[in-house]
Amino acid sequence: MRSLNSDEALLWQRVMASVRPLRAAVVPARPAPVPVAAETLPTPGAPKVRGRVPPVRQPAVAPPPVRKGPGETLDGGWDKRLTRGAVIPDSSIDLHGHTLASAHAMLDRGLERAIGRGDRLLLLVTGKPPRPESERPHARGAIRAAIADWLAGSRHADHIAAVRGAHPRHGGQGALYIVIRRPRER
Repeated sequence: MRSLNSDEALLWQRVMASVRPLRAAVVPARPAPVPVAAETLPTPGAPKVRGRVPPVRQPAVAPPPVRKGPGETLDGGWDKRLTRGAVIPDSSIDLHGHTLASAHAMLDRGLERAIGRGDRLLLLVTGKPPRPESERPHARGAIRAAIADWLAGSRHADHIAAVRGAHPRHGGQGALYIVIRRPRER
């Protein structure tokens, strides 16, 4: 694919300025083409350069640093112990019987207390998700469905190392483990 020369670039900019989108969509703007300097244009009577002239390389832009979200930072030992049920939660939060708003507030307060105490493992009891064969629409499982979004958008998200399903002795499908990061030493 070849790049546009300066005349083509100007014409393309005029065409793009006259175009109206069908619907309002956010489209990232393309960088404007670099105008070709007069001394780089071939002059009549000048010897022609043979071969392919490589395009000018733009410096690569480094991607933004990837921030690991909850669930991506545990080592294998933690995962094995959680899977076997070989851990004892330091504290628990039971969200049974709460509305979405009160459950969200209770989760936020519980996380704040657990982090303040230095807990490492919090058991979050949400209730079992609805069975796939249940009649839809169903009101069951709304809190469980919202937990991931609540934790990701929480003011405590930086303190959460991982979220995993609980072992059957701690509630199985009706509960989650929230692994809290160790406090950083200063």
